Amino acid sequence: MSDKKRFNTVFLSLVLVVAFSLVALVVHKEEPAVIRINLLGYRPDSPKIAVWGSMSDQPVTRFQLIDEQTNQEIQNLSVGLAFGEYGPFKQTYRLDFSVFRKSGHYHLQTDDGTRSPSFRIGEDVYSGKADFCLRYMRQQRSGYNPFLKDSCHTHDGYTMYGPMPDSTHINVSGGWHDATDYLQYVTTSANATYHLLAALRDFPTAFGDTHQANGLDGANGQPDVLDEAHWGLDWLLKMHPTDDWLFNQLADDRDHVGFRLPKEDAFYGKGFERPVYFATGKPQGLFKYKNRATGVASTAGKVSSALALGYQMIRKSQPTYANKLWQRSQSAYKLGLEKPGNSQTAPGRAPYFYEEDNYTDDMELATIEQLNATGATGVQATKWQNTALEFARREPITPWILNDTARHYQWYPFVNVGHVELAKRLLTRNRKTVTDFYKSGIDIIWKRARQNAFYRGVPFIWCSNNLTTSFATQCFWYRQLTGDKQFTALEQANFDWLFGCNPWGTSFVYGLPANADTPIDPHSSFTILNNYPIDGGLVDGPVRGSIYGNLLGITLHEADEYAPFQSKVAVYHDDYGDFSTNEPTMDGTASLIYLLAAKHTEKLTPVRRTGGQQKGKQPVKKLTRVTSIDPKSTYFSGAKIRGDTTVRRLALVFTGDEFADGGSTITRTLRKHNVRASFFLTGRFLRNPTVALLVKQLNQDGHFLGPHSDQHLLYCDWTNRDSLLVSHKQFVDDLRANYAALARFSTLKNTKKVFLPPYEWYNDSIAVWTKAEGIQLINYTPGLLSHADYTTPQERNYRSSATILQSIRTYEQRKQAGLNGFILLMHIGTASSRTDKLYNHLDELLTELHQKAYQLVRVDEL
Repeated sequence: MSDKKRFNTVFLSLVLVVAFSLVALVVHKEEPAVIRINLLGYRPDSPKIAVWGSMSDQPVTRFQLIDEQTNQEIQNLSVGLAFGEYGPFKQTYRLDFSVFRKSGHYHLQTDDGTRSPSFRIGEDVYSGKADFCLRYMRQQRSGYNPFLKDSCHTHDGYTMYGPMPDSTHINVSGGWHDATDYLQYVTTSANATYHLLAALRDFPTAFGDTHQANGLDGANGQPDVLDEAHWGLDWLLKMHPTDDWLFNQLADDRDHVGFRLPKEDAFYGKGFERPVYFATGKPQGLFKYKNRATGVASTAGKVSSALALGYQMIRKSQPTYANKLWQRSQSAYKLGLEKPGNSQTAPGRAPYFYEEDNYTDDMELATIEQLNATGATGVQATKWQNTALEFARREPITPWILNDTARHYQWYPFVNVGHVELAKRLLTRNRKTVTDFYKSGIDIIWKRARQNAFYRGVPFIWCSNNLTTSFATQCFWYRQLTGDKQFTALEQANFDWLFGCNPWGTSFVYGLPANADTPIDPHSSFTILNNYPIDGGLVDGPVRGSIYGNLLGITLHEADEYAPFQSKVAVYHDDYGDFSTNEPTMDGTASLIYLLAAKHTEKLTPVRRTGGQQKGKQPVKKLTRVTSIDPKSTYFSGAKIRGDTTVRRLALVFTGDEFADGGSTITRTLRKHNVRASFFLTGRFLRNPTVALLVKQLNQDGHFLGPHSDQHLLYCDWTNRDSLLVSHKQFVDDLRANYAALARFSTLKNTKKVFLPPYEWYNDSIAVWTKAEGIQLINYTPGLLSHADYTTPQERNYRSSATILQSIRTYEQRKQAGLNGFILLMHIGTASSRTDKLYNHLDELLTELHQKAYQLVRVDEL
């Protein structure tokens, strides 16, 4: 970064700090109390708890459950006992409405007027969420990256510390990048692979098939989660290529040179190759700092377990490949027995590394997976079980539970998976011994948790969200193994914490749920450099205030919108400068995929399949994907989202419903540049007499006029896209009414019938219904921020015109196809509170596009 750019960045940050601090103070004053809920929603038969927190010690006594559709009070309940201070709050209560089970959309409010965000109750509130998080896993792929449609790190790598001469080339390209950096660790990759495979084994109905093995769109006959696990298995085989060769790590912290998209890195001294560290079981570190490795078993056990489970999952469908997995699983297990101890990652130029200090949990799981893979019975099975039980007794409770602090990844994984798999194989007394190990750990957390309204007992150390996910999974496994439900509320509280029932009121998963408070400025090169969404990524999570205060290198780049909710107890920032709390991790996301799959599957009401239709109910129809008739265009869920990428042309699209303040400016600018654009207008807009002359002028100038829903309906749920909010009849009647309003201005003769859905939000059913009307559904091309021109400075997702224009320029410069085929969406008008109008920059934008030789066409011609 140049000195000038650094100065400008610092100056802008200071200005933003002052401006947003004033906003934060206003928010603090206007919101003396808040209600925190699970933004994903609640299943009807699950515990349903929200937390009320106040900046004063003023109590409340009752709260109400309000129907969002009718605004009617459904229940009036007591808040129960006061929990007192916690974090930023001086008083807290748990609002328990578990007795209510009816599906629908609701919000809570207390008798002091505090209102919660809206939420949903329904059997399917968690459906599809595990698949959503797989998006982040695909984005983390090394080798071929399907998100970027490009390859990176294809020259990996050169060996260090191995039995071969240092700098020997070995092909280990592939796997997943660990986090925002592009280091790759066998320990986290093996754990992630195991969790993905276990999720498919335990909850097969939680996953769909919409992607190919390479991660690109298109079904391939097997669940996407298996495609992703396969990617991990392939890399583990490369890192354990022979019986006695096991590598532990690819690259080191020389990677931390700055933000960049994954590419061929050339700063390790040997071209584009990166160092591959052999698992020696002894301290390593090429420079000043060394780790404290004592053995190989912690890595070998994880590798053996993942490969053994992979063998079990695909031995029938891919026998040759599965046999290779089994062979390497056995050799890794042997290495673990021969070299007990902990294999830590190697530091580079900084004293930071994964300081794993336990291994018996890994060998416990590896042992039981050897038994599961062989299918042994009788004496041999007993021998395997006794070996696994011996390992289990050496670490009954995962050590982080016993401590309130830990070094980075000191005890990993954060849940002992071996206990659940061993317990499944044991009977009577020994089974209870193992399940009691889980119970003892849960009891320890419960003693801490029951003291506060959030039931928070997991320590606020680095990667606290990973620990929270793992602990919720441990509670789930204990309940499943024993039927003991005494910790159900604690289990739910840890799950709720991840999705908004926390002091900050935010979900910690990027983009989940949609249209809610989730990270928007994570410590991720994808978002920082290109505004690419990192859908499904679980960020590290809050840390203790004292930990944050002692960290070096953290600088917030924007004002802290959560400032009123920071405390000595815990700190969280949605700011890319905070790598301690807001960096997504691959292995944490994989663990969350398992938990979400469990939540998706648990006690779902089955769909009754009969030969006829039940009285009073519509038959359940399987959604079908609309296939494109134009092979040069790009489609998503039946909607065309991009035209031919080989031709240098694009379509400029404007939508209008409530506002039209940009109409005259847009019309004049388009006429100046001789550009024909496309306008999708609601019936409400078209019937507004104040815009009649504008619409007539647009039609006379040759612009395309299309429908945008008569009443600007919301077709499907923001948090569950497959959940329709309109019937087929409502949809058709509304769309036809929109066309009737359009007919006053345009006959639409000799043009394709094209429809852009309201809110740009739809699902496969909407696409099918649109096609049945003889109309093509379209949507804007993702990747730019132009559609955010409606946001206002008061909103967290506000994007200035300068930011939006820069996103267009950056995308155009860095993508091989540029803006070819783009459907670029803006709004014909915005709220008066947004004074920075993007349409005032339209002349500038069109000038740049013409200079770059783009042809702008109507969307029906694209």
